[in-house]
Amino acid sequence: MPRLTLHPDRLFPADPTTRAIARELYADIADLPIVSPHGHTDPAWFAGNEAWSNATELLLAPDHYLFRMLYSQGVALDALAVPRRGGVLPDTDPREAWRTFASHWHLFAGTPSSMWLNHVFAHVFGIEITLDAGTADHYYDLIGEALKTPQFRPRALFERFNIELLATTEGADDDLAHHKAIRASGWRGNVVTTYRPDSVIDPEHEEFASALKRFGELSGEDVLSWKGYLAAHRRRRADFRAMGATATDHGFLTPRTANLSTAECEALFGKVVSGQSDAGEAELFRAQMLTEMARMSLEDGMTMQIHPGSCRNHNAQLYASHGRDKGADIPQATEYVEALRPMLDLFGNEPDLTVILFTLDETTYSRELAPLAGHYPALRLGPSWWFHDSPEGMRRFREMTTETAGFHNTVGFNDDTRAFLSIPARHDVARRIDCGFLARLVAEHRMEDWQAAELARELTVGLVRKAYGLKAPQPEMVGA
Repeated sequence: MPRLTLHPDRLFPADPTTRAIARELYADIADLPIVSPHGHTDPAWFAGNEAWSNATELLLAPDHYLFRMLYSQGVALDALAVPRRGGVLPDTDPREAWRTFASHWHLFAGTPSSMWLNHVFAHVFGIEITLDAGTADHYYDLIGEALKTPQFRPRALFERFNIELLATTEGADDDLAHHKAIRASGWRGNVVTTYRPDSVIDPEHEEFASALKRFGELSGEDVLSWKGYLAAHRRRRADFRAMGATATDHGFLTPRTANLSTAECEALFGKVVSGQSDAGEAELFRAQMLTEMARMSLEDGMTMQIHPGSCRNHNAQLYASHGRDKGADIPQATEYVEALRPMLDLFGNEPDLTVILFTLDETTYSRELAPLAGHYPALRLGPSWWFHDSPEGMRRFREMTTETAGFHNTVGFNDDTRAFLSIPARHDVARRIDCGFLARLVAEHRMEDWQAAELARELTVGLVRKAYGLKAPQPEMVGA
């Protein structure tokens, strides 16, 4: 059987001289703690600390990177035990689902998913043979047995992975019960939340009406008036900060912002909450609310993240049967310069505000995003994200942004994942790519080796702590 091996020089430059520099840089930062400031892992895992049942439940069914590829080759999501709309599980044997996945593992050759999962298989579970149809049961059984042990409970893996901070993402209408339970348990793992108010800001969100009702109940404010609605956001943001949140997150199709008068806001909001707004007015409301969120971030210090450019749920049939986040989100061209102007006119020159811009449109890196972040004190560039959180995507990001924005107008790495066990793998890939990029600058005599070493540490932990307002743990607390 083919052996599963991870080459120690994977992702480093092929040129021997540059590779040697990359090795040295990587050796200095490889074991630094993981800071994961934005992701979508389930806080219930850490609140209850219950064992996962099997490999399918843990690794396959939650990971749209995996099942979107399989779906593209004609494999039905039901055959992969992916929950249907409302969390309803199909009548699929999880072992059979894993066998189906294993028999299609060849589809992932050369993809980030194969690199991440092989890292999980080899380093987390100690598996030494490659996955295929013939080894599917071996994998399933070995992983299943491991998951029964205390060492593979969520909190134990969190500590084993050397995670300094892990941020989940909850909606504005979430009661944060799991985060409260984590804190009440006395466990010292630093799991925090992130404020994602999309469902109560986007009038076209299918849950807008019910989410708004819950939003009002949780905040105690009159969310049907413009003044009360804004007060509800401030109150809920405070609730999230009490659960450790240092950031907000906004995932609309465009990063359009607006600067309407109070009277215009009140009139527009009246249409929105009465269900009478059209598509243009819904877009204008989202635009105004991005500006309002920036205003509130300047008030309370929360870092603002804008994740635009994804046409959500493009596959209408799949959306009807399985709901959101099932691999049918498609990148679109995104314009930033004029879209952000109203917000930047108000707050772009504020050094106490941090707005992190992400993109799925790589063509904007050198033309728009790097020049914007290279000028406005409030702006920072988020790392390569979704579809581009890959070795080549990360290289392109550095190549297209560094000359204009430098390194310090970026924010390190952000794994943005639901796949908890892949977090160390994703961070390892980012560290290796950054070390390779820095090594080339040293080899070309464009940077001194000591500068590259300092930057490697900044790109790994320094910049992310700064961007998200995090304090480095005190030496006596490390390992506590």
